[in-house]
Amino acid sequence: MNYILFDGPSRNKLLPLTFTKPVADLRLGILTIRGKWEMHLGSTTSTVTEEYLSEKFPMVEFEDNVMINASYLPTDDLVEAILDLKPRQAIFDGEDVIAFYTQDTQEEIDFDEYTQIEIGAKALFKIEHTWDIFSKNHRAIELDYMLITQDRESVKIPKSVQVINPENIFIEEGATLNFCTLNASEGPIYIGKDAEVMEGALIRGPFALCEGATVKMGSKIYTGTTIGPFCKVGGEINNAVLMAYSNKGHDGFLGNSVLGEWCNIGADSNNSNLKNNYEEVRLWDYETEGFSKTGLQFCGLIMGDHSKCGINTMFNTGTVIGVSVNIFGTGFPRNFVPSFSWGGASGFTTYKTEKAFQTAKLVTERRNIAFDEQEAAILQHIFDETAKFRRY
Repeated sequence: MNYILFDGPSRNKLLPLTFTKPVADLRLGILTIRGKWEMHLGSTTSTVTEEYLSEKFPMVEFEDNVMINASYLPTDDLVEAILDLKPRQAIFDGEDVIAFYTQDTQEEIDFDEYTQIEIGAKALFKIEHTWDIFSKNHRAIELDYMLITQDRESVKIPKSVQVINPENIFIEEGATLNFCTLNASEGPIYIGKDAEVMEGALIRGPFALCEGATVKMGSKIYTGTTIGPFCKVGGEINNAVLMAYSNKGHDGFLGNSVLGEWCNIGADSNNSNLKNNYEEVRLWDYETEGFSKTGLQFCGLIMGDHSKCGINTMFNTGTVIGVSVNIFGTGFPRNFVPSFSWGGASGFTTYKTEKAFQTAKLVTERRNIAFDEQEAAILQHIFDETAKFRRY
């Protein structure tokens, strides 16, 4: 069977994180959403996404295809229902389609001609807003941990490591841990291939340290945190997700937050995750082009790919930073900073694409990854699409 993951109506609610990638390639828990589905289905997947992303993330279409809304994460019941689908059957969550088996072209699909299957809410795990990524990361880590470690044996925990609930800790080959503390009493801890936890780090699960990532000396990391592949972190982190290749390598606090790829947080930078009046946090919504209620009391920083901040940067509660933003200077910048902005609390100017591309090229080449014309075209499209927000 050919499986295709599509963005669905939640895509715009997940901006700026989905400016540079399909919904399927967002990471929470240990794996990306695509990685979760491919493990459950035992099959590769392709993608239906925005046209400007389709060259990098192409769709592969056969005569028989099962289309899956990537906003829905796999659970045992949902996977079973999808595997049981027959041609012209569709699984619905209210009015939202979760998955359907089609032999039609994309233009010919008419759900009035499909048998509609309702599925219980308990079988569903949906990511609809940017803040869902950190607020639901606790459960996502637990589900991925069970999926990845099933019928496998962990590398032996080094004697120098202080542990609580070692049966709830899994270490992959090549990982390095020295004189750190791992507390898995509140949830599992996963240490990926070739990852490193340096001396003095204090970690409380659920926690995921993905392949090649590093936790630096003396770090304090609380529950519900994912450090994506090849990220480097230090200081204090609580309930945050770093997608991949991003760094928060020094002291400072990051909490109830999501960082995209190729981000860098300067030394001694902090974000607020709680308003002084303890009221509900409102967050910038690209769909409504205004601030929306989150239903959360704790909500920190959402940062798109390729964005950076200088040392001692301070972020207000519920701040959204777009793609390719460079923030520096004293004071608190505004709590919505459009993509390709350069400046800080004293004001912003447009971050010209020529300079942004030059920086992106230098950053990616440090990790032996090419910044090519395809990547430049994606960022150019984002620059053009977000011009309306850069009203300085």
